[in-house]
Amino acid sequence: MRKLSLLFLAITLITFGSCKKDDPDPVPTTPTPVDNGPRLILKFRFDSTQVRLNGQGQPQLTLPAGHAAQNPRFNTMSSHYVEFAPTAWTLPGTGSVVYHAPETTAGGANAIDFNQSVNAGQNGTFLNIPLSQLAAGTYEYLRVSLAYQNYNINFRYTDTQFGQGAMDLTGTLASFIGFNTYIGTFNVGQQSVTVNDDKLQGFWAFEVDPLPAPIPTPAPTVGQAPGVTTVPNPIFDSSPIPAGSCLVTGGFATPLVITGNETEDIEIVVSLSTNQSFEWIDNGDGYFEPAAGDVVVDMGIRGLIPIVQ
Repeated sequence: MRKLSLLFLAITLITFGSCKKDDPDPVPTTPTPVDNGPRLILKFRFDSTQVRLNGQGQPQLTLPAGHAAQNPRFNTMSSHYVEFAPTAWTLPGTGSVVYHAPETTAGGANAIDFNQSVNAGQNGTFLNIPLSQLAAGTYEYLRVSLAYQNYNINFRYTDTQFGQGAMDLTGTLASFIGFNTYIGTFNVGQQSVTVNDDKLQGFWAFEVDPLPAPIPTPAPTVGQAPGVTTVPNPIFDSSPIPAGSCLVTGGFATPLVITGNETEDIEIVVSLSTNQSFEWIDNGDGYFEPAAGDVVVDMGIRGLIPIVQ
């Protein structure tokens, strides 16, 4: 078991930084006062073919020397904040803010309340509110602050104790990328982790999928790392985001015009690039092998495109 233990010890070196619950979370709504008018509906899309961007929102198609990456397979994502920005000079918080996730001081400091967070999967709705909550105006950009992400990755482990040799395996990563999150008990994949405390940006848990007999499957590994996560913002020069946030920005292909007289729902697909978003310093073979010294340097989201349906 010593070699297997090294795997999970090495995983604790991962610098995630900063983007399941048994039952789906309710989509944020405002039940009172009653509003029978059109709705504003936002849905997540995870796209591994979408252009890979850097922090300034410019294409970054190549990896640094000595690095490797893969496309993580997203299960769920949650947001903390949604804002429509009229122009490239609209500073965060001065546009039309249509959603701010519930927060709590149960852990001592102000934090996102994970128990009330809305997790949505591929094509899942994460916001459904009266369109009247979006002020009339013309909007060029959408900002979404991401708070939690859960996805599957591939990794390689070489077993020397049970005679299995090199094994290509999969696991589930849960990563909290909001500024601070109060966490009770949550599921990583099939196993749960109990925290009952605040966790700053960068808290993570990793669960290995069931291993072949006779190798026992361990409990999830947890850790806290500061790290650096790429947060694409194409208007970085004129409208920088707050330090420590995961406020991803994307521009509409055509500015979104809200007159206040709409009669139909407006549905927006928030398409997130997962193109090689899980990146590590590689030992030279192109496989993610934490037991061989590979260390993650970036993860999460590599771009946002809002698409009006």
